[in-house]
Amino acid sequence: MEAVLADWRTAPIEPKLRAMLGFLETLTLTPARLSAADAHGLYDAGLSDEAIEDAMHVCALFNVYDRLADALAFDIPDKQGFAHSADHLLKRGYL
Repeated sequence: MEAVLADWRTAPIEPKLRAMLGFLETLTLTPARLSAADAHGLYDAGLSDEAIEDAMHVCALFNVYDRLADALAFDIPDKQGFAHSADHLLKRGYL
């Protein structure tokens, strides 16, 4: 995980994940540059329609959340707050 956060391009990850992260980076930073060729690259990497759609939905939601947090100056939890949230999610799940 640390290697991915440091640089997903050089991290020891599966080609499917690397392809998806590149696609999501473009979707986030320069969406107008996406083309059918980008989607075909995901298929060539072995990703399914469902995996692509799921990743795009998560990406879109996180982008909206990020922009709302910036616009409304949300407080960011400290390390203890994140740990508490992680414990809660591990015990109860996302649902």
